[in-house]
Amino acid sequence: MHPREYLVPHLRPVVVVGVLLLAACAAPTPAPSPPSDLPSPSASVEAAISATAYPLTLENCGFEVTLPAAPQRVVAIKSSAIEMVLALGAGDRLVGTGFPDGPVPPDLAAAAQDLPLLSDKVPSAEVVLTTEPDLIYAGWESNLTADAAGDRGLLADLDVATYVSPSACKDPAQQPDRLTSAELFAEITELATVLDVQPAAEALIADQQAALDAVVPDDRGLSALWYSSGDDIPYVGAGIGAPQLVLDAIGLTNIAAGVADTWTPFSWEQVAQDDPDVIVLVDAEWNTAQSKRERLAANPATARLSAVQAEHYLLVPFAATEAGVRTVPAAVDLAAQLAALDLG
Repeated sequence: MHPREYLVPHLRPVVVVGVLLLAACAAPTPAPSPPSDLPSPSASVEAAISATAYPLTLENCGFEVTLPAAPQRVVAIKSSAIEMVLALGAGDRLVGTGFPDGPVPPDLAAAAQDLPLLSDKVPSAEVVLTTEPDLIYAGWESNLTADAAGDRGLLADLDVATYVSPSACKDPAQQPDRLTSAELFAEITELATVLDVQPAAEALIADQQAALDAVVPDDRGLSALWYSSGDDIPYVGAGIGAPQLVLDAIGLTNIAAGVADTWTPFSWEQVAQDDPDVIVLVDAEWNTAQSKRERLAANPATARLSAVQAEHYLLVPFAATEAGVRTVPAAVDLAAQLAALDLG
């Protein structure tokens, strides 16, 4: 269950259309190119710059999407989708946004000025259609239903294309064993191909790969709980989504890594048995990290945890917990927080 809507986004490998990720090697002799249908997980990633050939047809969460031309009127739902469009320099195409999880990060603040907000929650199909969009980009698959922003098939009949963040596809058959940076960068590339902004994706991926390469994983064998919400039953980052990718990057062992899901209900009994060295607290306006600290200290089931008694906490904003352009910056920030902790 997802900690905010009690919906579970699932993951699948991303099919990259029209743009290849090529591995760049630091040695003078270039490394051999990877297979053309796979993103490269190498130390540095460059995207080949080529214009998208339209009409473009691609498979997205089991749904066939056809775009006759580069979308110019985009509605983005959820922070992960909104911020992806902004980071790719296409914010001027946003005619509507919905369901933001919090403020955008400082590096996107200028691009986010005067964004049209349709709803604090998922906007209805009627509201979305008033913007006359040619693309609706959703962070969660559940955003595109008849009870939400509109059924994908009906929207297609109205010549409105839809695209869901591939990391949020719900079909278990589309889930990877574990989200990797290569799959994360492939999603950036695919969305850039949809929007025909490939040079922006190349620059973004190069910057993020460099930042990720600079992270030095902690080597002390520490364990962690990624705690998002829940009192009697905690909802935590499990073993295949963005939280797992971040914990892997910074060298922490996720005590919920054995659960093949992005988010999962867990048990305080299991947390007490594992007694993690560090607890990552998700900070949201509706469920702050401070409130979680107070609940953990007051709850007899958690008050004796080593991390609670020593206050070994790391903080991450809710908007950075879904796979997207904030995933790598979250890893960089959490690595710095972990290095600053006095673990004795």
